[in-house]
Amino acid sequence: MEKPKVDFEKCGGLVPAIVQDAVTRKVLMMGYMNEESLQKTIDTGLVTFFSRSRQKLWTKGEESGNFLKLVDIKSDCDQDTLLVQAHPQGPTCHTGTDTCWGEKNDSDINFLSFLQDFIDDRYKNMPEGSYTTSLFKKGVNKMAQKVGEEAVETVIEATNGTDQDLIYEASDLLYHLIVLLTSKGLRIEDLVKELKKRHGGVKGVDYGQGPQFQEKK
Repeated sequence: MEKPKVDFEKCGGLVPAIVQDAVTRKVLMMGYMNEESLQKTIDTGLVTFFSRSRQKLWTKGEESGNFLKLVDIKSDCDQDTLLVQAHPQGPTCHTGTDTCWGEKNDSDINFLSFLQDFIDDRYKNMPEGSYTTSLFKKGVNKMAQKVGEEAVETVIEATNGTDQDLIYEASDLLYHLIVLLTSKGLRIEDLVKELKKRHGGVKGVDYGQGPQFQEKK
């Protein structure tokens, strides 16, 4: 991982480091880093700060076991603040809450972007033994056929199955649709953009009020 450029001298040797969940995008905590703790974070893959009260480095989770596993780290436009994206291994706050603001870290909808990134990586690297890799290797026609099969199974469960089976089959459908989109150089966010465009992008307007969603007469 490339080390971000940080102007430590401007900030007296310490810069704020804002930690964000890489999946949910929730802000988890804020600490301070010096050049040594930044380097240790990159070297170990575990988010490490400089404790101002104890005047030493401390790796988040070294006592509680609730580590922050590094995903990405970057500096802002002024090179005096760090944004750290990580996977939290348990509650982040020492009080036992998910974040230091007492919030629940449960924005599950953002997992779709994480899944999209995961599938993008599979498409780029094509690791052997991966089911996703095997789908890409079969080509667009087979992937499109698989989406059709999953759509039929979703409809069957919607009309004759249980809610849980519907969720299961709809999840299969969504996964295979993302794989198909990826093979065409697209992402799930492209569908979101299209839906937002149809919605009209007007805050406070109920979904379906735009002309694209009005019933045909």
